[in-house]
Amino acid sequence: MALSRLASSSSSGSNLLKPLTSALSFTPSLRRPISSAADDSTTLTIETSVPFTSHRCDVPSRTVETTPNELMTFFRDMALMRRMEIAADSLYKAKLIRGFCHLYDGQEAVAIGMEAAITKKDCIITAYRDHCTFLGRGGTLLQIFSELMGRQGGCSKGKGGSMHFYKKDAGFYGGHGIVGAQVPLGCGLAFGQKYSKDETVTFALYGDGAANQGQLFEALNISALWDLPAILVCENNHYGMGTAEWRAAKSPSYYKRGDYVPGLKVDGMDVFAVKQACKFAKEHALKNGPIILEMDTYRYHGHSMSDPGSTYRTRDEISGVRQERDPIERIRKLIFAHDLATEKELKDIEKELRKEVDEAIAKAKESPMPEPSELFTNIYVKGCGAESFGADRKEVRTVLP
Repeated sequence: MALSRLASSSSSGSNLLKPLTSALSFTPSLRRPISSAADDSTTLTIETSVPFTSHRCDVPSRTVETTPNELMTFFRDMALMRRMEIAADSLYKAKLIRGFCHLYDGQEAVAIGMEAAITKKDCIITAYRDHCTFLGRGGTLLQIFSELMGRQGGCSKGKGGSMHFYKKDAGFYGGHGIVGAQVPLGCGLAFGQKYSKDETVTFALYGDGAANQGQLFEALNISALWDLPAILVCENNHYGMGTAEWRAAKSPSYYKRGDYVPGLKVDGMDVFAVKQACKFAKEHALKNGPIILEMDTYRYHGHSMSDPGSTYRTRDEISGVRQERDPIERIRKLIFAHDLATEKELKDIEKELRKEVDEAIAKAKESPMPEPSELFTNIYVKGCGAESFGADRKEVRTVLP
C-alpha cells in the first residue's frame, strides 16, 4: 500500500516545501491492531523521503528496515517531545520559565533518528536548543520542567535553565549558550574516545547560524588530521536567529563546507533518513575519521521565545512545512498505511502524553528552589565556593582570589 503524494498548499514559493510522502514505499498492509503492534517479528521496509546527497563519500541506501514497534515508538517519542515544547511555551508566557528558552518543535526527527542509530555510550553535545536531545538521552520530564523553572530537581540543579541541560551518565555533554563553542568540545570528546579505543563516536550538533564560526573549522581540521571519530551535525533550520541562510552564508551547502571532510545532506524531517544517515556516519567515523551531516530541518517557533518567528518568514511558509514535511505526521501516515493503529488510538496516545506532561509540570512546581549556596558551587574562582557562606547560610562574604 502506498501513500499518495500530497500537493503543495503553500503560496510562499519556498524551496523548503517538499512532498511529505514522496518516494516512500511500503510492504503490504499488516492489518494488526495496536495491542499487537509491539510484535517485532515482522519487518517493514521503508524508503527515505528523498535521496541522500553526498560529498567525498558514498551515499547510504535509501531502503531502511523497521518494525511495528519502532514505528509506534517513534510516534510516541516525537509526540511527547512536541507536547513538552508546547507546554514550555505556555510556561514561559506565564513567567514560570525565565531567561532564554529555545524550542525544538518541528525538529524532533533529528533527536529521535539519531538515538535510534547509536548507543548511550556514544556522546552527544549540542547548542542551546537542547530539551528534546536531553529527553532522547533518557532524561525525564520532571528533570526537564524542574530545570526550566529553576528548581532543585532539575538536571543541573536548577542552575542551568533552558540552555544548559546535562546528563553525563548517558553521554550527553550539554546544551551550550555560546554559538558554536560546543563543536571543539565535541571534538575533544572524540579525541578521548579514540585514545581509549572504545569504538564509540561523538555527535557535535550546531545550527546553520553557527556554521561560519572559525572555531568549528579549527576543530574540524585537527579532527581530520588525527582521524577522530567526530560527527559534526549541522541542524539547518534555515534561519540563524532571524537571518535566512542565504543572507549569512555564501555557500549554504553545509555538508560540503568541510572541503576535505566527507559530508551528507539528509532530510532532517524524516526520522528514517536521519537514522540511516547516523548509522552510516558512525561506521564511517570509526574507520576513517570525521564526517559532516547536514540535517535539512525546520523550527516552528521563532529562534527563542522573544522572537515571534514571523517577521522574516511568511506564515504560509510555516504552515506549508507543517502540512507537507512534519515529522510526526509522516510517521502517523506510515502507521495508518500499515494498519498498526486507528486514528482514535493515536489520539488516545496523544491524550495520555498530554497527561504525562501535565503531571510532570505539577510535580516540578513542588520542587524547591536551589539553596542560595548553590550560587557558589561549580565555579572556578578560588575562594568563592560554598565555604564563603556563613554558618547560618544567610550572610554571603565575598572572597576575592
